[in-house]
Amino acid sequence: MFTFLLVVQTLVAAALVAVILMQRSEGGGLGVSSSSAGLMTARGAADFLTRATAILGGLFITISIVLAAIAGVSRESTAVDTSLVKQQPVQQAPIAPTAPPAGNETTPAVPLAQ
Repeated sequence: MFTFLLVVQTLVAAALVAVILMQRSEGGGLGVSSSSAGLMTARGAADFLTRATAILGGLFITISIVLAAIAGVSRESTAVDTSLVKQQPVQQAPIAPTAPPAGNETTPAVPLAQ
């Protein structure tokens, strides 16, 4: 069901983009010509495209809400895979600190600024 609605959502989104791009804008639009010899007049096309935009927009929002509801209800509990848990290291005897290197221990390794 979720996959079907997701495909329908994609088709509605593509149709919504196409209808919006066909609408007449200040620049002239992509698909509407100003001649009255066409299939629809400019006013009839504008009414149709406006109505189609409203219907497709409402359908897009409705399907989005339904998809969110289905995803929330059908959410499965998360199972944690414990097969990759880091094993505790084997306890070993503590390592004794090593003695400092022999030499003049009063002179610092880096000379101090005077």
